Amino acid sequence: MGPEDLPTLLAGSAEVVPAEELGRKLSLGRPLRVKLGLDPTAPVVTLGWAVVLHKLRQFQDAGHTAVLIVGDFTAQVGDPSGKTETRSRLSAEEVRGYAERLLDQFWKILDPERTEVRYNAEWLEPMGMEAILRLTASTTVARMLERDDFAKRYAEGRPISIMEFLYPLLQGMDSVAVEADVELGGSDQTFNLLVGRDLQRAYEQEPQVALTTPLLVGTDGVQKMSQSLGNYIGITDPPDDMFGKLVRVPDELIPTYRLLALDFFRDPTEAERVEKGLADGSLDPWQEKRRLAREVVDLYHGDGAGEAAKVRFDRVHRDHEVPDDVPERQIPPDAVRDGAVYLPRLMVALGLADSNSRARKLIEQRGVKLDGRAVSELELELPVAQLRGRVLQVGRRGFARLR
Repeated sequence: MGPEDLPTLLAGSAEVVPAEELGRKLSLGRPLRVKLGLDPTAPVVTLGWAVVLHKLRQFQDAGHTAVLIVGDFTAQVGDPSGKTETRSRLSAEEVRGYAERLLDQFWKILDPERTEVRYNAEWLEPMGMEAILRLTASTTVARMLERDDFAKRYAEGRPISIMEFLYPLLQGMDSVAVEADVELGGSDQTFNLLVGRDLQRAYEQEPQVALTTPLLVGTDGVQKMSQSLGNYIGITDPPDDMFGKLVRVPDELIPTYRLLALDFFRDPTEAERVEKGLADGSLDPWQEKRRLAREVVDLYHGDGAGEAAKVRFDRVHRDHEVPDDVPERQIPPDAVRDGAVYLPRLMVALGLADSNSRARKLIEQRGVKLDGRAVSELELELPVAQLRGRVLQVGRRGFARLR
């Protein structure tokens, strides 16, 4: 626990402000209070969220105190970072439900015995008008408009609510309340973390160091990983789903995924080696994606889970075999009319298609199979007796043994 940990703690970071201050704080000879605030606004911890959680675990392993702020109050306000419109407020009930689900997932990365968990409603909810006025007096509208997203929305004439201006101040009050030495966040949180420094000065505390980590691009290869966009991989996704999503990320993202999902907290030189090998053609992108997928699955599901997922993936996608563990599904009574089953309606009832029209489209594209043979448009309706015991396959990963 000292300056010798600095290279490890800086690995994979996007920015440190002030750059020289972290080394000085590490020389204080005491555990630093390292804060990470996460608003429970969605039910899943994604690989994108996991980046900053692994950075917090590195501080834990170096002997520092991890202070995890569950933003049960700020989640109801809504973080405006990166948003082009004013966010809808979540109810207290929605936030509590998400918080309960997320905490169990956090412990797949953090050590619960060495984590101080705080809920920011503890100090934000009781704030009276005098305290709020003191808080708002600590900054200016001009300072708020230094934020890129606020400045852009203001220039375009898009509304910005006063509540959104309050969000960075409320997040900064978290730093004051827990007396943070360091605050972690994604690179889209830089402004909020710096406001925390300003508030600590205003409340006569030594300002925290702001350390940000890069944002992980989603599986679409375009936008940051987000549950609302559907381009995410959850750390609790089943091994087969996790493996399948990872091998489909664009080839150019392999080095980024290696670094942020695996190597910055294990061996950053491995990500550098892979990036160089892909650039000079000495490494095969497909094999590197499969290796990446195996290792990420092992990380969250245990040694050997990645190899098992790879074998099942190959059985279905390369060898075109039916997997061993096809779930048995009852043919729902409402899918049966006069002893016959309308396949699009059955697919929707089993959750294998979103709508009858989408199901028909999949059949037209020969993406629906019975016992490995593509279903034709002439087979949209089949007798129940011809379906019992057969394996219905939709796309590459949707299977059901009908009974």
